[in-house]
Amino acid sequence: MNSFTALVTGANKGIGKEIARQLVAAGGTVHVGARDAGRGKRAAEEIGGRPVVLDVTDAAGIAAAAREIGELDVLVNNAGVLLGGATPSESDVDTFRRTYETNLFGVLAVTNAFLPALRRSSRPRIVNISSGTGSLAWSTGPQFPPTGTSAAYRSSKTALNALTVFYAHELAEAGFKVNALAPGLRATDLNDRAKAEGGDPAEAAAAAVRLALLPDDGPTGGFHSWDGTPAPW
Repeated sequence: MNSFTALVTGANKGIGKEIARQLVAAGGTVHVGARDAGRGKRAAEEIGGRPVVLDVTDAAGIAAAAREIGELDVLVNNAGVLLGGATPSESDVDTFRRTYETNLFGVLAVTNAFLPALRRSSRPRIVNISSGTGSLAWSTGPQFPPTGTSAAYRSSKTALNALTVFYAHELAEAGFKVNALAPGLRATDLNDRAKAEGGDPAEAAAAAVRLALLPDDGPTGGFHSWDGTPAPW
């Protein structure tokens, strides 16, 4: 993809900002989505992108952003929240609802709003930033202790993986590549453990950019680890 236009949600910090930075470096016109206009503007200026106010839980704001951007080749659904680390029995419905509002329903709303623009692209790509903690195979294996913690966040990412597959099936004949990425634990403000133990966000961003710029014979409907290996569902 020689020249392209991309949108990254939640791109004023963390992995999203690094994805936007690397897409700019790859020659893209990159829209830096952020809920806060000031933070988004500062991030966009720093990396050479274009700021766009975008709260993935705000339907009117999503529609306005879609009108503003108009043309799109790459959508990276990066915006996400982790609201506490409670187990199911310790959780309340509101925490689950607010988590899914961003991590799942927000992806659905943003993707559907931008599908008309993506359909006009000759090489449309969608990358959903998921989590290895959303893998049911890993959650029942040795990778993660069987504690049931962060149930709202982890289950929302499991649902996001399913949504990724469904979009990939629906849009395959139109030439879309739709994939999910497990970025690994990164030094972001997602939670205290990520801040203390996480690796370089740029490493995960590089994997997202590879999926965003896949050639026509690249995979679709997959769950990929940051190191390029398949992640189990």
